[in-house]
Amino acid sequence: MASQQELQTQIIEKAWADEDFKKKLIANPIAALKEAFGLDIPANINVEVLEETADKYYLVLPQSPSASKNQVMGPRWL
Repeated sequence: MASQQELQTQIIEKAWADEDFKKKLIANPIAALKEAFGLDIPANINVEVLEETADKYYLVLPQSPSASKNQVMGPRWL
């Protein structure tokens, strides 16, 4: 299985190369990831995809280290 970083790279590369996949990924990320990569994301997980533009940058803040150890280790579904 690919690491989280490798999988993220694969998803980004596919979105850049495949406009239909990118549209699906933005509209319904869980379904798009299931269809393209076979990922089974638990129902209690919310996935949001945002596309950066020339004048808009998103900074993602990871969970605080003070969160419980299980939460900080990253998603178990990847």
